[in-house]
Parts: sequence; C-alpha cells; structure tokens
Amino acid sequence: MASKTLYADPRLKKRDDFEDILEERRNSSDLRYALRCYTPLLYKGITPCKASMLKTTVLKSDHVHYVIQQLSKEMGESPDIIKEEAAEILEEMAQSLQLGIIRFFAFTLSKAFKKLFQRVKVNEEGIQRLQQAIQEHPVVLLPSHRSYIDFLMMSYILYTYDLSLPVIASGMDFLGMKIVGEMLRMSGAFFMRRSFGGDKLYWAVFSEYVKTMLRIGYAPVEFFLEGTRSRTCKSLTPKLGLLNIVTEPFFKGEVFDVSLVPISISYERVLEESLYAHELLGVPKPKETTSGLLKARKMLGDDFGSIHVYFGHPVSLRSLAQKKINRSNFNLVPRHIPRKPTEDIQAFVNNTGYRMVRLQQENMVVSPWVLIATILMQDLPGVDSEYLIEKTAWLRSLALLFGAFLDWPDHVPTSKVVASSVALHHNIVRNVNGRVVLIDEEKPNDNSSDDLVFKKAVTVLMCASYRNQIMHVFIRPALVAAAIHTVCNARKEEVFSYFNFLRELFANEFIFTPGNAVQDFEDGCYLLVKCDAVQILKQDFVVTETGQSTISFLVAMLRPFLEGYQVVCKYLSEEVIEGFTEMQYVPAVRIFAVKMIISGSLKSYDVLSSDMQKNCLAALLRLNVLRKTKLADQITIKVNQAAVTRLVDALDGKTPVQKAALARL
Repeated sequence: MASKTLYADPRLKKRDDFEDILEERRNSSDLRYALRCYTPLLYKGITPCKASMLKTTVLKSDHVHYVIQQLSKEMGESPDIIKEEAAEILEEMAQSLQLGIIRFFAFTLSKAFKKLFQRVKVNEEGIQRLQQAIQEHPVVLLPSHRSYIDFLMMSYILYTYDLSLPVIASGMDFLGMKIVGEMLRMSGAFFMRRSFGGDKLYWAVFSEYVKTMLRIGYAPVEFFLEGTRSRTCKSLTPKLGLLNIVTEPFFKGEVFDVSLVPISISYERVLEESLYAHELLGVPKPKETTSGLLKARKMLGDDFGSIHVYFGHPVSLRSLAQKKINRSNFNLVPRHIPRKPTEDIQAFVNNTGYRMVRLQQENMVVSPWVLIATILMQDLPGVDSEYLIEKTAWLRSLALLFGAFLDWPDHVPTSKVVASSVALHHNIVRNVNGRVVLIDEEKPNDNSSDDLVFKKAVTVLMCASYRNQIMHVFIRPALVAAAIHTVCNARKEEVFSYFNFLRELFANEFIFTPGNAVQDFEDGCYLLVKCDAVQILKQDFVVTETGQSTISFLVAMLRPFLEGYQVVCKYLSEEVIEGFTEMQYVPAVRIFAVKMIISGSLKSYDVLSSDMQKNCLAALLRLNVLRKTKLADQITIKVNQAAVTRLVDALDGKTPVQKAALARL
C-alpha cells in the first residue's frame, strides 16, 4: 500500500504528522488491548471523586440552593419538593463513567473500526500537548461534528493513548435507546435537553453540573460547538450555550485558566452520507433506537476509507481574555447568584466560538475525492476521465497554494489516485465508457418526474457534501472573484462593497468571524494575487491572462449558492401574497424548485437542500427582506417585495452595491 504525505504550503503554519492507530490493532490482540493497564495522568494529580459524589456536590451547591429558594418564593412551593425535582433532573442527566464499560467499547470498537476504515490517523504531537494540558488546567475538548462516530472515536483515541476519558454532552435522543443509552452513560455521556426553554431549575442544575466537573478537574469536558452533526459537511455557526457555561468558572476566578482544544475529525467517506441527503430532502430523521443500531451492522461490509483526527494546540482562555474582559466586575455579586452575561462577555464568547470553529477548519484534512467532487459539481452529470485527471491535478496545486491540508499518496500518478477515489465512492459515481458520471439512487417502480428529480438530488447532495469540505479554503477568494466578475468597475472599493454584500448574505452559510470583513477581503485578495489570478494596480483589479480560468472556477464554486438564494427570491416574489409560516416555507420552496428543474429553467439541485433554504431564510430575515409578525398566536413571515427586487438586482449585478443599499436591505 502506498504511503501518504499530508501536503501544505511550507510557508504556512507547520502541521503535525499522523500515525495510524489501527495498524497495531491489526497486528495484536483486541482483548489484550481492552484489558490492558489503564493509568491516565490526572489534573494536578488529584484522585477524581465518584460520580455519585459529584451529584451530591451539585445538589448541595450554593448556586442550586439559591435557585431553589427563589423558585420556592415565586411558585409558593416547598423547597424540599423543588429539591426532589432537581435530584430527578440530575439523575436523568448525569454520567456514571465505569472502566468496565470502557473496556467493552474498546474491544467492540476495535473490531468495528478495523472493518469500516482503512486507517484511523492521529497527530501524536497533539496527543502529547493534550496530555500536558490535562495535568495543568481544566480542559474542554471541542471536536468538529460530522458523524455519530465522532464521540466514540474521541473516547477510543484517548483510551488508546492512556489519557483521561472525557465526559461528553449528549442529546436526550440517545437516552431513548434501550441498553445502549445506559451504556453510553457509563462510558461518560451526560444527557441534555435540546432546549431548556425558560426552565430555571433545569438550567441551574445542568450548568452547575458541568461547572463542577470543570472546577474540580473531574475529567476533560467534551461537547460539539456546532451543536449538532453537520448534514452538509460544512462547519456550522457555533452554538454558545455550553461555551458560556465552561467559561464562567474562569470569569468568576474559580479556576486559574481553562484550556480549549479544537479537534478536527476528517472522513474520507462519511458513514451517514446517504441518510444526510435524504434528511436534507425532507425525509424524516430516523429515531435513535437499539434496533436501528443493529440494522446498521450491514455497513460493516463496506469500505469507508480513512479518518484523520487532528488535536489542535490548546488555547488558553486566560490569554484570550487578557485586556478584553475585566473580571473584577464579577466580584460585585456573590458567585452563586446567576447573572446575565454583559455585552462584552457575550461578544467575547461569540468571537471565541468562531475562533475555535476556524481552528477546526484549518486542520481539516482534504482527501483527493473532495477535489474530484468539487470538479464534478461544476460538470454534472459527468466528465471525461482524462479531463477529470487533468483538472484534479490543477485543483490540487491551487488548493495547496491556498493552504489546504491535503492527503495525497506519495509517488502515485494522478490517474490512479482518481481511479481509487472513484472506486471508494462507488455509491455516488462510476466510470462508464471513459466518463466519470454520477449515479442515481436506485428506487424501483418510481418513474414520475418528481421521483426522478428526487433520485438524482440524493446523489447530487451526497457529492455536494464532499465539495463543501473544502469550501472554507476557497470561500474568501471565491467571494472576491465573484465580486470582480459581477461589478462593472474593478476599483478595489467597489469590489469590496460587493464582497461585503455577499459575505453578509452568506453569513449563515459559511463561517465568517463577526466584524472581520476587511481582514477576510484582504485574505481573499492575497490568495488571488498569490496564484497569479489577479494583479492590483494602484486601486484597480486586473485579471491576468492565465488567471481567467481560476476566476471562472471560483465563481462556479459559488454559483449553486447564488442560484439557490435567487430561487428563494423568485419564489417569494411569484408565489407569496399574504405571508407564510416557517413550517410552510421549506416544502413550498422545494416544490417550487422541483418544478423549475423539471421545466429546465434550473440546473442546480443544491437549493433542494433544507439546509440552504433555512440559511437563506435566516439571511433574508437578518437583512430585513422578510420580517416576522405575530397574528392570532401564530408567527407569520411577511415579504418586503421592494427589498426582494433590490436583492435580486444586486445579485444579478444590475444595481451597484453600496453601504447605503445594504442598510436598506
């Protein structure tokens, strides 16, 4: 088997090398591995308390006691009754980490992973940094989230390297799985409701539970900053609830520092790729059940390629907050009294969340298939094999120049790399008579136009999910390229205005740190100049003779998103008269888009994705193209048709985009 090298521009920040942890598992006993001596180094050498003692500490805490007393006064209920309710919440929520169950998972996951994956590659330097961090300060692990495998993989890796096992924030969905739910609890999962609403008691118990584990260094606390699995394989906007909780002990001076560790988990082939595509097309998400897990065993016969897990440098919360947060303000109120975060705290936590997601993105490993999928998405339904090989080699060079962390075999011709990638993703593409083409999902006895569109859409959205894995590398230069392509005047000021307009529009689609527009623009410009696509003469952009193909390619990468938002605007202007509800919106847009595809007036299938539809809705509400009104206890969304027209004209380049125009939108 050919060795692989992780390529990156040598002028960029150095990244660590990887080791395959499955190699040893293939050559030694899994039972011996599971039963081996496990002696992790602990936070400050402290012996951790038992899970039962942790619950007692939470119930006796000043914070929970204070909230119980306040609720007792508000509700006229006995404090003892409310305390019993708090104990029930804690019983439902709490983990009960047990080494015996961990050993069971170590054995069974070794068997499963060797069947599913060719390699599981980990940066051992990152493991060493994490080991040091765990001994010095409370640690928060922040993995990217693309698959259910993520949290199992994290615990498996930490057990392999003799590190403290994490306690993991998990959704209540898993608790409904017979036997498995309790086994997850005993492997470190603690369970949280998807929404707390205005439940003060639940929030008090949950937040105190997490903060207690952090304060005493019980174990590394792990949660997914994106909140849920990304069905599109793009990074999601950070959810800040848990991040607010884990930063509070530092703000209140209860711990000296907290180490935030961004972790990037990259899949060559995602296990749930088909499931995600169906969900995005409106097929309800299957409920998590033990029987569903058993049915999933059939996947063990398939090949899902390699996984790369990159443990980033621990980020000191203390260093991040230096000269930004005045912690002395927290001394004005007793620590146990809950208080709403100030605006500067909210802004700091928000920026920290975006920073962590960007660090995850930086160390996501890009496979050759991601490059192939990116090319295929511009040439549906397929391309000539020779052209694909040539274009893949070109895109590889451009991706490396732009700083992508690329996994590529050493000393292997591009033709073989492409053939190997196509073979691995046999459920999406195949080589037919010298052409690599997307295949339709097999769905017997359905020949209506709608069904044909659905079958093709499943495959297209699966392919798009891999293109999405490299969008973070290209999005800034692509936005600049789209601005240069659209505006009549190539003056830098005009290009920036249009860039900023697109950046605002796509703020829910891609990760842009708030208030960082100028830096994003400069980064995009730098990369276009670096690849010799443009020159900036005085204050004018000039596309070079060789750069036109690069500009066209980057604009084409962005086109499905632009077209998707244009289709939504077309729906709003042609189909909506009075208004609509959020529940009506997604199916109505999907039906409208399917009709356009059948009629031949729309080629892109991306707009059929509920993720794009919801992101577009959020953007139009934020830009005041739409507004919510409450009528008879129902939230209705009203359309500003004049604003829709202005937005469409701006997207088409018919009207110049200026700051004033942005404000009107």
